Amino acid sequence: MPGTKRFQHVIETPEPGKWELSGYEAALPITEKSNPLTRDLYKADAEQIVRLLGQCDPEIFQEEGQVMPTCQLNSESTLTTMVQVAGKVQEVLKEPEGGAGGAEWRGTSGRMAFLMSVSFNQLMIGLGQKPLYTYLIAGGDRSVMASREGTEDSALDGIEELKKVAAGKKRVIVIGISVGLSAPFVAGQMDYCMDNPAVFLPVLMGFNPVSTARNDPIEDWSSTFREIAEQMQKLQRKQKAFVLNPATGPEGLNGSSRIKGGSATKILLETLLLAAHKTADRSIAASPRCFLEILRTSEWAHQVTSQSPKIAALMKQVSTSLEKKGVDLVGWQTLGIIAIMDGVECIHTFGADFQDVHGFLIGDHSDMFNQKAELINQGPHFCLSQEYFLTSIPEIDTVVFIFTPDDNLKEVQMLVEQVKEKTSNIQALAHSTVGQSLPTPLKKLFPSIISITWPLLFFEYDGEFIQKFQHELSAKWVLNTRFGQPKARCIESLLQVIHFPQPLLDDIRAAPISFHVQAAHEKEQVIPIALLSLLFRCSIPEAQAYLAAAPSVREAVGSALTRPGRKRNADLLETLDRAVP
Repeated sequence: MPGTKRFQHVIETPEPGKWELSGYEAALPITEKSNPLTRDLYKADAEQIVRLLGQCDPEIFQEEGQVMPTCQLNSESTLTTMVQVAGKVQEVLKEPEGGAGGAEWRGTSGRMAFLMSVSFNQLMIGLGQKPLYTYLIAGGDRSVMASREGTEDSALDGIEELKKVAAGKKRVIVIGISVGLSAPFVAGQMDYCMDNPAVFLPVLMGFNPVSTARNDPIEDWSSTFREIAEQMQKLQRKQKAFVLNPATGPEGLNGSSRIKGGSATKILLETLLLAAHKTADRSIAASPRCFLEILRTSEWAHQVTSQSPKIAALMKQVSTSLEKKGVDLVGWQTLGIIAIMDGVECIHTFGADFQDVHGFLIGDHSDMFNQKAELINQGPHFCLSQEYFLTSIPEIDTVVFIFTPDDNLKEVQMLVEQVKEKTSNIQALAHSTVGQSLPTPLKKLFPSIISITWPLLFFEYDGEFIQKFQHELSAKWVLNTRFGQPKARCIESLLQVIHFPQPLLDDIRAAPISFHVQAAHEKEQVIPIALLSLLFRCSIPEAQAYLAAAPSVREAVGSALTRPGRKRNADLLETLDRAVP
């Protein structure tokens, strides 16, 4: 395709990795494979974790695989599909009674739909146009703020939610995102759209080949996800449906689609929709060159972010804080949405408690949610107010402020001063453009600031949004990297129990697995003690004492899970009942 080879990558991306070989973990879809680049992540320190996870992200932009015939984000086939979808989006943008909807499932994909809806509605309002974007997330607005398992498992629920938001629309593009091509909530919507082509155009987005899409029966539906995706591929020849599924490689943390899958979703959606808006205003068709120009800004975002030397230091402080209490992420505007997403998604990625990592959105968010009043009525965990944030900070929490010079810096400074009255553990992640600077009084409030400076972008109106998208993507990458530590902490706790009371020196950490297995055979109740040490955040002798005082392992772990401040206990105890007699 003309223009696809004209652009040199801003960063040097890895060569096709071991995961692309046809025999590598052949039974697993790409998004579920382990990534060879991070095979030593479990024994890495903070600096090494930052480096290892940072090596995985450029795989999003790598050239089309030469070993395994998969389509990459910037491949000819992917760009062709994006050109076709952008043309359909342009048609809807020109129809005042049309609508563009994001039909999403639970978790990262649904929250990313929320972020995209907010961003592109703001773009349209700024241009004096009627906002047309609507988000759908399995479980409703509560799933934006809190992790809710099982809500994506019903195809019928997805269809009913789609019918509600599409009522009265003449033409609706439904972008269904399922990173692994597996969510019934999305599958039902895609199937329903194909059955009603006069109104709906379905676009399926994920990062696995259709041949590896989930093929298990869906309880309340007659087709499997794979069968629905295969039918969409057939309709794509007539542009009646589309499948966008570039391969971006396995996650740095095995199966954790919030990290690379979430970033790739954001990059792909922003590139597609921004190009459609940009060219629609000029009454021209989107071209591969236009998409590549926007993709290039996302690559640049990774290079700029990876140059910050303070990310590992932030990660260390946050990990120390998690050992004692928790972390609060405070952001303004869409950076606040990134903070909320990161806090919620730590629960299932790392087994965190909802109070361990908590995101807050500061500023006016009255027009962001579908049903904000219902959300607030759910309780304090769903509260977005600044007042609740200030009353919820324990003295030992670490608070990370995420903002730009374009935010209300007087408000930022006032809030930081109020927080410092409760805790001295504060950090800042500040994005600015060349020529911008933070006021000295504000800078002096922070012991350390991760300051990321961006070059000027000489685009038209879309430049402002590209810069905003870069800030969001960069913040996401920083926060994703920062929370690689809890998994390493689990390994550390296990090794401490195995070798206790011997100090855990570097030569012991680096020893072969067989060495640790042999040492563990000489100990009793290694895993229960390590688990209690993590749950109670206590020393090994204290964990041993907890276990000795309890009538059974089940009772000891159960008391840790039901102690004041922990949530989601029913699910955890049910799992414990199955695992521990």
